[in-house]
Amino acid sequence: MNLNNLKPAEGSVKNRKRIGRGQGSGHGGTSTRGHKGAKSRSGYKSKIGFEGGQMPLQRRVPKFGFKNINRVEYKGINLDSIQKLAESANLAEINPAILAEHGLIAKKDNVKILGRGVLKAKVKVTAHAFSATAKAAIEAAGGTAESLNA
Repeated sequence: MNLNNLKPAEGSVKNRKRIGRGQGSGHGGTSTRGHKGAKSRSGYKSKIGFEGGQMPLQRRVPKFGFKNINRVEYKGINLDSIQKLAESANLAEINPAILAEHGLIAKKDNVKILGRGVLKAKVKVTAHAFSATAKAAIEAAGGTAESLNA
């Protein structure tokens, strides 16, 4: 290695405009910002959605609908999923912690047991809510359906 073949490390030199470094750079003077106006000055920051005084899209579009802030979201788990889990892991009791452990729900999710599929295993199911068909099917199989909200 000699002085005549030294090179900077790969990726250390960026090939970009050096703005505001005098007339010799080709980007001196106004530093590519143009003349006058808010955008030419330091500290300029536009509000999100600002359209230069034109009525912003967010205000032009009609509003409709209603979002209930008290809505409770449930993650639905069907009976066929419970049957499969009970068989594979040989479980007698299923609750939200076990469902989260097996990756069927997130830890903080509320669980509602739904009635799709057939349940043959006798299991104690604990959840936040049950559909009527699911509760009947669990009890028909000899298990118990225990609600966490009650």
